[in-house]
Amino acid sequence: MIIIADGGSTKTDWRFIDKNQKISQAQSRGFNPFYQKNAEIIEILRTELLSQIPDNQTVGKLYYYGTGCSTDENQQIVKQAISEVLKLEKKNIFIEHDLLGAARALCGKEQGIACILGTGSNSCVYDGEKITQNLPNLGYILGDEGSGGHLGKQLLQDFFNEIMPERLRQFFQKRFNINRDQVVENLYKKPFSNRYLASFSKFAFDHLSDFYCANLVYQSLDLFFQRNICRYPTHKEIPVHFTGSVAFYFSNILRQVASDRGICVKNILESPIAGLTLYHLSNGK
Repeated sequence: MIIIADGGSTKTDWRFIDKNQKISQAQSRGFNPFYQKNAEIIEILRTELLSQIPDNQTVGKLYYYGTGCSTDENQQIVKQAISEVLKLEKKNIFIEHDLLGAARALCGKEQGIACILGTGSNSCVYDGEKITQNLPNLGYILGDEGSGGHLGKQLLQDFFNEIMPERLRQFFQKRFNINRDQVVENLYKKPFSNRYLASFSKFAFDHLSDFYCANLVYQSLDLFFQRNICRYPTHKEIPVHFTGSVAFYFSNILRQVASDRGICVKNILESPIAGLTLYHLSNGK
């Protein structure tokens, strides 16, 4: 059996392909080796993945594409955890950055610009085999424009600074029942601040008919185009693709931003996992 995984900060999607190419699926919490230690990752895998693996199946190879897996050190952390839990030799475990996973899922074997807009954001130029350009991802504090974390941060700033329209401020307070001290504690004293920020972004989607929310989303996505996509010299020559919850649920605004900038947007997927499954099936591995 081959296992393919797309791991984000919030959740991980798993696909199991048996020798007859029958596909089954599972989902677990996500993890990020930048923020979590080996023991925490092992605990998630043991409690949330093991019970979902099809019975009487021997794992041959595992391909994991994950957030935070951009360095060899972090790849080794994830590889060690998977090897220990699944009792799989490390030579049969392949750990790659989630950005390569997005590129393979969105572009297949064709060139294009692949973008992630989920809890965080990222982008790259892909030549059909490998990533050839990647602007630095500065994370949720210095970057992540267009992401759920960026939208959540903007909403919180506008709420507390009373820039958000009063009617929406009332809805926001009723829904989240927050105060400044709670927000500061979650951002500076608790783990996964990026997840916390992103949790507020759904408010914008639920009130997208309000000009304030629609404009906030437009400006955030436009900033992503400005600081990421438009800095690639070929951005008007090759198709641009997106994956992630923000790209998927705000796809109409995303396409409008692209149109206003004269950029061709092709595929928009909520998750890369289906495309990754097809990629590995077509490559016979």
